[in-house]
Amino acid sequence: MKDSFDLAVVGSGIIGLAHALAAARRGMRVVVIDRDQKANGASIRNFGLVVVTGQEPGPSRRLAERSRKIWLELANEAGIEILHRGKLIAAQRPEALAVLESFKAGEHGAECKLLTARETVGQLASLNGKAVVGGLFSPFELRVESREVLPRLASFLAERFAVEFRTGISVTDVAPPFVETSAGRLRAEKVVVCPGDDFSSLYPQRLGEHGVKRCKLQMLRLAYPGFRLSSALMSDLSLLRYGGFAGLPEAAALRGKLGEQRGAALANGVHLIVVQSADGSLVVGDSHHYGLTLDPFGSEAVDRLILDEFKTLFGTVPDVLARWTGSYASAKNAVLRDTPHEDVRLVLVTSGTGASTGFGLGEETIVELFGQ
Repeated sequence: MKDSFDLAVVGSGIIGLAHALAAARRGMRVVVIDRDQKANGASIRNFGLVVVTGQEPGPSRRLAERSRKIWLELANEAGIEILHRGKLIAAQRPEALAVLESFKAGEHGAECKLLTARETVGQLASLNGKAVVGGLFSPFELRVESREVLPRLASFLAERFAVEFRTGISVTDVAPPFVETSAGRLRAEKVVVCPGDDFSSLYPQRLGEHGVKRCKLQMLRLAYPGFRLSSALMSDLSLLRYGGFAGLPEAAALRGKLGEQRGAALANGVHLIVVQSADGSLVVGDSHHYGLTLDPFGSEAVDRLILDEFKTLFGTVPDVLARWTGSYASAKNAVLRDTPHEDVRLVLVTSGTGASTGFGLGEETIVELFGQ
């Protein structure tokens, strides 16, 4: 039967593609269905940063470690370019350095390097040495260009594994072994629904029961600053955004200090990540605002909070080339995997870490559906 598959994946963002890859590698016949012609949501509106260090210990860390290995495999198999590796966290306050020292002493800090202020600036000479008290370098992080990687990965799946992509088509109902679409019915033994931040098309009641909301973020692209990054960069505010740091006892003092000095940034969920694209431009962000329906407008005040943090570390701010907002699903737990039917899984990464954890999550879901 032409329209018969082992697995149908609804959604062609990074989480959907991760599930398609996991199934295709096992020799399954896979179809990916998406209402858009190409990925244009949170999967391309991000840093392209695969974060391992700082992920909350437990499932998030495990998924990130496995996903990193798969990204490296894809770099060879699919020609995906790794733009830079590693992550430098530049501590601006003694309280932040205390968090990094505590992390270094823990189970996941062994392969990271704790740095003095001079060593931190040595990692990135363009840093304002007066703004830095020390740092931590992690060797694990990878940086890809998301807007280029998503279509490249889709092409790889189609060419290497004959995964079918049906775009511009809406899924109206999932009733295994049938999937009803705006272009007709197809048959699939199992179905994975990866809706991103679409909470109304499929299983809206179940998503509502899990308390899923949207998170809106703001990001910017800056002109080439005259220097090259050898790794991603984060700063003090970032330590409160990742459970592996924020869960440490020392984080309480940092939160208090940042509340005194950077209260507006905390209130707007601002932290600083800086990565660099092949053309030398910088991707900088971001912020976090939560709700079921969020306005589509970016705030100049929020952008200024992000750029102020950048200026503190670098002294000057290059010209802004582009600004955008993103939206992703957010909930209490980092991952939502629900079972609306024994042959269906509803899967969302609800922590903004799809690139970091999605490939590992895809493998686990496929094992859950099909067995070892």
